[in-house]
Amino acid sequence: MELHEMRAEFGDTQSEFANRYHIPFRTIQNWEAGIRKPPEYVMELLERQVKEDLINRRISVLPKYDPKKIDLPKREDYISSISWLIAIRDYIGEDFIYALDQALMCQGNFGGRNNEYTVWIYGDPSLDRFNGIAVLGKKVSPYCVIENNGLKFTNLNRTLSDALANESILDMQGITEALSHYYFSNDESFAGLSVSPEYQDAFERLMKDAASYYDNE
Repeated sequence: MELHEMRAEFGDTQSEFANRYHIPFRTIQNWEAGIRKPPEYVMELLERQVKEDLINRRISVLPKYDPKKIDLPKREDYISSISWLIAIRDYIGEDFIYALDQALMCQGNFGGRNNEYTVWIYGDPSLDRFNGIAVLGKKVSPYCVIENNGLKFTNLNRTLSDALANESILDMQGITEALSHYYFSNDESFAGLSVSPEYQDAFERLMKDAASYYDNE
């Protein structure tokens, strides 16, 4: 896979790709322009990491408010999270799939917060022209997607994998509450849920937190 192909998979600019992998921006420019050629082992390692991140859908930073971007409908203006998500879908007017907290809301596993700002999606990278939109990737396997109330969203296993991949920047309350709801709705069992081996330890910790979630309320 060529460098520009790796970058295109994320929909990143050269600057965004450089920040994602902590490579100097000028180095990315020179590599893509053919001014310099990266060592073969570096490209092999980078391609391996890119493929892993395309599966796990890591994002580097949370979106910040930008007055030049388009504002979405505010959560506080809607009675329910579903009505808010429908309003966002209609306002954007393009096909996309809700992920993470918004997927949990669609699943009925998380009520959300009245001051929600970040909206996680799979869709065209250009959708980050809206304030609050965080694009995890251009596409996701259709086997991981559910449609209900006219909304498309990732299933719980995909949402769980995305949450663990982005745990360092994500407020995990939503996924913990959703797992707790799953646990008590399935005879105090997490059967049916799975993650890749690299996240197994984190998942086991999360399951313990979820099983005792309502004890701390």
